[in-house]
Amino acid sequence: MDTDDLSIEAYKAVIVEAERFHHDLTLQFGLLSSRCLDEEDYLDKSKKLIGRMKRLTEGEFFDMFFGNPPEKNDFYLALDKILENIDKVSQIPIDKRTFDL
Repeated sequence: MDTDDLSIEAYKAVIVEAERFHHDLTLQFGLLSSRCLDEEDYLDKSKKLIGRMKRLTEGEFFDMFFGNPPEKNDFYLALDKILENIDKVSQIPIDKRTFDL
């Protein structure tokens, strides 16, 4: 799937929130979509990706942001916000979410 296949709610919850923090974080979530079957799979894999991101080594963290990493505490706060957003979207039945045509 592609990020264009996400509901507006899921897109805002993950992609827009990541972009508010740092474009390089957005890239990680954008790339993830290509390995997902549908929106529910994407949200589940996004939560798992966040778990892995919270365990990055210093080198991995540095590389993820192409040598220009943000403050780590701010990064963790952004990840927590995305997790919170995902939980809110997950509570909306899929048929009640808004999709672009």
